[in-house]
Amino acid sequence: MKANSVATIVRRLSAIGWNCAQRSMPLHRKDRAIATVMAGIRNTHASPPRQKEAILPEHLIAMLETLDRGTLRGLRDRAMLLIGFAGGLRRSEITGLDLGRDQTEDGRGWIEILDKGLLATLRGKIGWREVEVGRGSADATCPVVAVETWIRFAKLARGPLFRRVTGKGKDVGPDRLNDKQVARLVKAAMLAADVRGDLSEGQRALKFSGHSLRAELASSAEVDERYVQK
Repeated sequence: MKANSVATIVRRLSAIGWNCAQRSMPLHRKDRAIATVMAGIRNTHASPPRQKEAILPEHLIAMLETLDRGTLRGLRDRAMLLIGFAGGLRRSEITGLDLGRDQTEDGRGWIEILDKGLLATLRGKIGWREVEVGRGSADATCPVVAVETWIRFAKLARGPLFRRVTGKGKDVGPDRLNDKQVARLVKAAMLAADVRGDLSEGQRALKFSGHSLRAELASSAEVDERYVQK
């Protein structure tokens, strides 16, 4: 059994537990029978998890300062970092966003910009969910302003929200960004901002990824883990 198979078992156990809870039949993962079996599986087959380090607000601000607000690429990257951080979104959820509902076949959700903020409707493994992103106290770090600015200067009307910037950074293409671009953006901005400068470049590359954008939200939320997962 491979380590990723162990992770699959854990995820499926969480899904079963959530389903049971909805049916008023709670499944206690700490029950001796379940815990003993899972402990045996982990001890025999699992490898130590590679926990990604969370990006803190002060880290994010420093990373934003490394992006050029005078270029389309810089405006796009600011919007991706801010909405990903504020909404606790996955890489695929960030790049899967459309400007409106049912606009593309490969979209994973869409946004609605409102007076008080932004509403993202997302399709996940367990169904649809809505994420509210409020407006910030300062335009420079407001995720909604960043998204509005990107849309305006990129002259977007419909289709994918985050797209490739072409023509030496002067044009916006029709193609949706790959979710790996978020991971590359996080690592590049983190290195440029010298976040965790006490670590080597290689160590920082291992510790930070696209998941780091949502790790701070998950780790600071004082609620049951199944609600964080949902």
